[in-house]
Amino acid sequence: MEKMTRRTFLKRGFGVLGAALATACGGYGYARYIEPRMIEITRHTITNRLIPRGFDNFKIVQFSDTHLSDVFTSVDLKKAAEKINQLKPDLLIFTGDLIDKPHLFNDHQRALAVLQNLEAPFGKLCVYGNHDHGGYGTNTYKALMEAADFQVFRNGYRQVQLTDGSRIELAFLDDVMLGKPDYEGTLSRLSEDAFSILIVHEPDAALEIGGYPVNLQLSGHTHGGQVQLPFFGPLITPPYGKTYTDGMYTLHDTAVYVNRGLGTTRLPYRFLARPEITLFTLKTEQK
Repeated sequence: MEKMTRRTFLKRGFGVLGAALATACGGYGYARYIEPRMIEITRHTITNRLIPRGFDNFKIVQFSDTHLSDVFTSVDLKKAAEKINQLKPDLLIFTGDLIDKPHLFNDHQRALAVLQNLEAPFGKLCVYGNHDHGGYGTNTYKALMEAADFQVFRNGYRQVQLTDGSRIELAFLDDVMLGKPDYEGTLSRLSEDAFSILIVHEPDAALEIGGYPVNLQLSGHTHGGQVQLPFFGPLITPPYGKTYTDGMYTLHDTAVYVNRGLGTTRLPYRFLARPEITLFTLKTEQK
């Protein structure tokens, strides 16, 4: 009887070990090869009393953090671009980190062709991320995005205006980690009586914008942590992405949105942090 019990115990032990190994291997395969390609289209309706009637149903699409490399290639970017064009954005915004290692990347022409094919009648706009400045990439990023008909901003301001004279305001900050963001000089240009959007790569920039009339901030940078655990959230997030890590937040009168990006960096894994393209639909607040 004792031998039988021991045998059963060992059999069960090896069975548990085998199951654990199988789960680990399956989890690795999922995190490495499946979830990184499961692009999610997230949709948000932004309602605000300052949104003019002419901008009712105006569509803004945000994509971010492509980190072009041998892991997320120009072919992957093309698949994402097709999804973006299917959404028919009025305005397209890229929130930085185009190439993972600019000094090593050599597929610029195919990436350029994909970015050129993106369509948005009110413009294609972008800011710098830390990887765009890193690896001596500042000028490369600017040249590539401008060749693809994107307007590139470091610290800047722009209005989107309709033929009826109604407008929304956009403010852009340089990358917080490696750039020179000018909070006061940029945000002081925003009006109290216009709906305004701040575009900046790092989401925790929101902690510095108190007192300025920003209605919506769009950021990326964190990748949602790339790996999340149930009931715990992201395991690791980068500097300036510790407070706001994934999705929508409210800070006083400002909605802060953190896009999880499309590519990966450092490690090529995603778990419970699917790559993302975000569609925002503006809605006039009914009076």
